[in-house]
Amino acid sequence: MSLIVLIPLGAVVWRSQEHGGHAFWAAVHSPEAWSALRLTVIASLVVAVVNVVMGTLIAWVLVRDDFPGKRVVDTVIDLPFALPTIVAGLVLLALYGPHSPVGINLAYQRAGVIVALLFVTLPFVVRTVQPVLLELDRDMEEAAASLGARKATTFRRIVLPNLYPAIAAGAALSFARAISEFGSTVLISGNMPFKTQVAAVHIFGQIESDNTTGAAAVSTVLLIVALVVLVGLDLLQRWASRRG
Repeated sequence: MSLIVLIPLGAVVWRSQEHGGHAFWAAVHSPEAWSALRLTVIASLVVAVVNVVMGTLIAWVLVRDDFPGKRVVDTVIDLPFALPTIVAGLVLLALYGPHSPVGINLAYQRAGVIVALLFVTLPFVVRTVQPVLLELDRDMEEAAASLGARKATTFRRIVLPNLYPAIAAGAALSFARAISEFGSTVLISGNMPFKTQVAAVHIFGQIESDNTTGAAAVSTVLLIVALVVLVGLDLLQRWASRRG
């Protein structure tokens, strides 16, 4: 754990402070870095919200409905985990680029960045919600239906409270994954500063420019944001477990 995670992360934080706090702040608050961080965080929040809705819906359909090709769809959900993200970026650029076969051009636009992030984060909410739905006791739903409760009321009052922790976990993992994404965004975004450049691509550019300290400073900010989200998730899960 120390060799693989703690020591490397500690080295990044230490490197970001190599020239003092003033240099750290200057690197993070430079116009290009700040624009990339702002775009990354906002896009990741949008992705997390979309995944909460669509991921929960997909998990519900996979668990509660039967349809032709269900096993294929269930397998395809995990494809972003197995596919190299740079390949995903190339596929998205070919599909939604200037010569799009479907007539949709998202290349070098912020919408393209969001689509790329949605692709690589789709499985998180689905795979956290799906096991909870499989283990959910349906007797409560049947009892509510026998008492005259509508399906929407049953879902809101019985099913959804049991799904909250899983949905929150999937959303947090989606957000944490999105803020660090590089491969799927580097091609379709075009790496345009102040417009489509995300933080991970900005960090790569700083390393290529031999500005390791600046790259470490922006990386530290992403690390702090991800850590805050994951700690918040842990607190939420503890709260949910105390409530039973």
